[in-house]
Formats: sequence, C-alpha cells, structure tokens
Amino acid sequence: MSAHLVPPEETPPAEGSIAEAHPERPDGGLWEHPRFLLALIVLGAVLFAGFFAARIAGF
Repeated sequence: MSAHLVPPEETPPAEGSIAEAHPERPDGGLWEHPRFLLALIVLGAVLFAGFFAARIAGF
C-alpha cells in the first residue's frame, strides 16, 4: 500500500481544480425580474377590469 503524503480531507496539488471558487449563477432569464412581470400582470388586470367597468358605466 502506498504512503499518503496528503491527509485524506485535502486535495493533492497535482489534482487541484482550475474552476472558480464560486460557481457563476445560472441566468434567470424571464424570471430574473419578477417585479417587472408582476407589474405587467397587474396592469393587464386593471385594463381588463377597466374595460368591464366602462361597459357597465355606459361609455
């Protein structure tokens, strides 16, 4: 059996990773700005309700 020069919890220098320490966040895409999407939904709901309110009021 070979002798371990590095403790089992540590990575030997020859086997180290070249990756960044902190992985990059994945792109949120459409869900990156939830307030914008919420504003669009609320605006659509207000316009939709306003259409029916205008019909009831007789405009």
